[in-house]
Amino acid sequence: MSIKRYGAVQKGAGGKPLPFARAVEADGWLYVSGQVAMENGEIIDGNIVAQTHKTIENVLAILEEAGYGVEHVVRCGVWLDDPRDFWTFNAIYQQYFGDHPPARACVQSSMMVDCKVEIDCVAYKSKDL
Repeated sequence: MSIKRYGAVQKGAGGKPLPFARAVEADGWLYVSGQVAMENGEIIDGNIVAQTHKTIENVLAILEEAGYGVEHVVRCGVWLDDPRDFWTFNAIYQQYFGDHPPARACVQSSMMVDCKVEIDCVAYKSKDL
């Protein structure tokens, strides 16, 4: 079994190096690290709507880079800073995952960076395809 790492050398807020890969692929499985509404190393300004779109776009960009699509996502983990954002988040999430809904957990949590949402995911694609 081979293991491929995507974005193992990356920088976060303030240009500080991040000690993890954006994603790791092994045996058809792709594990995408938690993504936030980050652009050029900084969290974007905006409410839950803007940050949810950017966060999901960041997840989808990593999936695409690795040759996966939304239809390959089997599970997402979601952390919301404010539980009152749940229904707004869900409406946006459904726009992206509505045709291929993965299993999902969604919890309220204090964030390590100043963001409103974080999403990670696991995707699977058979090597026979």
